[in-house]
Amino acid sequence: MHIGAFTRYIDVAQVTLYAFWLFFAGLILYLRSEDRREGFPLQSDTPPYKRLSRFIGVPRPKTFLLVNGETRTAPRDERSIPVTTAAPLEGFPGAPLQPIGDPMLAAVGPGSYANRPDVADKMFEDGTDKIIPLRSNNALWIDTEGLDPRGMKVTGLDGKVAGTVTDVWVDLSEMVIRYLEVDVPVPGGVRTVLVPMPAADVQARGVKVDAVLAAQFAQAPALKSALSVTMLEEDMISAYFAAGRLYATPARQEPFI
Repeated sequence: MHIGAFTRYIDVAQVTLYAFWLFFAGLILYLRSEDRREGFPLQSDTPPYKRLSRFIGVPRPKTFLLVNGETRTAPRDERSIPVTTAAPLEGFPGAPLQPIGDPMLAAVGPGSYANRPDVADKMFEDGTDKIIPLRSNNALWIDTEGLDPRGMKVTGLDGKVAGTVTDVWVDLSEMVIRYLEVDVPVPGGVRTVLVPMPAADVQARGVKVDAVLAAQFAQAPALKSALSVTMLEEDMISAYFAAGRLYATPARQEPFI
C-alpha cells in the first residue's frame, strides 16, 4: 500500500461504521454500569444473607447533592434488613415467602415497602410539605359540584362501618387528593389513619374500601404528625392496603377457579 493510499483499501464510510460500533458498545457498557447504582452490591436473600462477590461493571460511588442540601451516595454500601415476618416456601434463592402470623402486618408480597427516608416530601419551589391535610391550608377547598367525603361513613370489604372521614390530604404538586383521613373507633378512644384515595370509592351514600375488612382499619399504619406524612409512612400505608388485596381474607389467597 502506497503512503497516503489508506482510502484505496478501506472506505471512509466503513471506518465511520466501525467507529460508530465502538462508540455504541461503549455507550451500552456505560449505561449498564450506571444502572447498577441501585440494587448493588448483591446480597443473598436466604440465611445467612452473605454478601455476594463484586459484580463486574458496578460503578465507583458517586455523590449526589439534593435540593435540601443533603447528599446521597450511590451505590450505597448497605445490607438488607433480614425478613423475620415470613419464611420461604422452598430452600432455593428467590423462593416465595409465606407470612408468619398476621399476613396483613408481615410486610411481604403486596404488603412490602421500601425503607424510604422518614421525612415528608417537599415542594421544589419553597421547601414546604408536598402533601398536607386540607385543614392546614385555607386557600384550598373542595368543589361544591363534586362529592365532599368529609363526614361520610367508611365501610370495609364486609360492608361494616370502619370509621368516619374527617379530612382529605392534598398533593400540592399535582392538586389531587392523595389520602382520606379516617377516625376509626378503637377500645379506649379513636385512632386516625390515612386511606389511599385510589383504594376508596366515594359515593353519595358513603365511602367504600374493599381492600380490607372494617376491623382491619384499626391496625393500619399511623402517623407521627397530625399535619404531615413522611415518605416512609406513605409507602407503609399504601403497602398495608395493597396487602389486603391478597391477605384480607383467607379466600383471597385461593385461586378463582
